[in-house]
Amino acid sequence: MPEHKYRFNPKTLNFERIRLSTWQKTRRMVLLLLPGLAVGLLGIFLVYQFVDSPKEAELRRENKQLLVQYELLNKQIGELETVLGDVRRRDDNIYRVIFEADPLPESMRRAGAGGINRYRDLAGYASTELVVDTRRRLDQLTRQLVVQSRSLDEVADLVLRKQEMLASIPAIQPIPNEDLTQTAGGFGWRIHPIHKILKFHAGMDFTCKQGTPIHATGDGKVVFAEYSTNGYGMHVIVDHGFDYESLYAHMSKLEVRVGQKVKRGDVLGLVGNTGLSAGPHLHYEVHKGGEALDPANYFFNDLSPAEYARMLEISRNAGQSLD
Repeated sequence: MPEHKYRFNPKTLNFERIRLSTWQKTRRMVLLLLPGLAVGLLGIFLVYQFVDSPKEAELRRENKQLLVQYELLNKQIGELETVLGDVRRRDDNIYRVIFEADPLPESMRRAGAGGINRYRDLAGYASTELVVDTRRRLDQLTRQLVVQSRSLDEVADLVLRKQEMLASIPAIQPIPNEDLTQTAGGFGWRIHPIHKILKFHAGMDFTCKQGTPIHATGDGKVVFAEYSTNGYGMHVIVDHGFDYESLYAHMSKLEVRVGQKVKRGDVLGLVGNTGLSAGPHLHYEVHKGGEALDPANYFFNDLSPAEYARMLEISRNAGQSLD
């Protein structure tokens, strides 16, 4: 049986039962519950501030693990950058040197990527700096690997063309000269036989009889075969590809025509005395990339080391050229 409360009414001198309205009952209940509710909310706040929920604890562990993985990833990226740097050095200083290819420009090697900020969607997080730095290094490494891959494809193509290159590069003497006695003027500064002044001699002279056959020193294509007034007289120029050209001057007769393909050892013409010449001889030049080089460095196919050294001594001791 519920307990009822009464109060004394001095006017009627009776005890009257206290009856509360619904609002009063609600208000009293709220007042009774309010301290407990406040304490509960405070407890919940403190718990959420200092104690992780199972879900938060799991996420925090995952974040720590991800940071560890990012650090390991950055370490691996650093190792890959070191390996790539070594490959780049080998590519420029060994592979391309062997095949006489120019090294890639450093601007191409860096493989930069300009434009808008590519990582703005990663901003605003506690680990933004680490994540953005990792993404940037990965992107840079990817671009550099693409450049290096293309470079190695080019080197592989050069490998396939190596046989063609070896057949094309001037590598023998242009006339029969087994005893080397026909070597006359060499490459460098010499006294001109006609003008009697010191003049740079851009080739090598071979003394030989009129009509001696002149041979192509490498495979190639004839790009000039006629008489000219530049001092070379009747002469032939062969384009060997790979930036190489060879020139054969003062001929008495041509045996080839412009556009004709020749093989190493083919006869291009006969020795003569045309042009600005002091006597029957062959003036022979080798050019690479438009620059005249010492032909003596390109007789490695038909001379032993001892013969090569002797030929150099003969050519360099000659103080006067024949043209």
